[in-house]
Amino acid sequence: MKTFSAKANEVKRQWWVIDAADQVLGRVAVKAANLLRGKEKPIFTSHVDTGDFVIVINAEKVRVTGKKEEQKSYMSFSGFVGGHKTENFKARRARRPELLIERAVKGMIPHNRLGRATITQLKVHRGSEHPHVAQSPMPVTHSKYLSLFKKTCRRNSSPQAAAKTPLPAFG
Repeated sequence: MKTFSAKANEVKRQWWVIDAADQVLGRVAVKAANLLRGKEKPIFTSHVDTGDFVIVINAEKVRVTGKKEEQKSYMSFSGFVGGHKTENFKARRARRPELLIERAVKGMIPHNRLGRATITQLKVHRGSEHPHVAQSPMPVTHSKYLSLFKKTCRRNSSPQAAAKTPLPAFG
C-alpha cells in the first residue's frame, strides 16, 4: 500500500462560519487555523493546501482572559527611524477588531508560501453580517472539548456516581 498524498486540485473545499461572540480569542484562532490548514480532514497533507474557507463573525465581541484587555500590546515597525508603534488590545479592538483575530490565526499557520496562501482563505468581519451567504457556509458549533465535557457531565450526573468516580491523575 502506498502512502496517500493529497493533490491541491482534487481537494473539496467547504465554507465554515465561526461566531466569535463571547468566545476566547485563542480558542477561536485555533479552530480557525485547524480548519484553514485542513488538519481535521483525513486527507491532510502537510505540504499541500487541503484547508477550507473560514468566516469569523462578531470579531468585536471576542473576549480575552485575565488582564490582557489592558496589558496585551501589539507592536509594529515601519522600517523608518522612529517608526515604532505600540497599541494595546483595547485600542485595537476600538480601531479594527478584525486585526485581533487575523493576527492570532496568522501566528498559528506555517510562515512560508503555503501559509501566505492559506491566510487568504480567512474572512473576518466585525459584526454578525457577512457577504459570503452565496457560499452557504456551515456553522462551527461542535468542539471536541465541549463533547468531552458533556460526556463527563453525563457520566457523573448523580452525586453517588460523582463520589465513586476517581479523579484523573495529572503530572
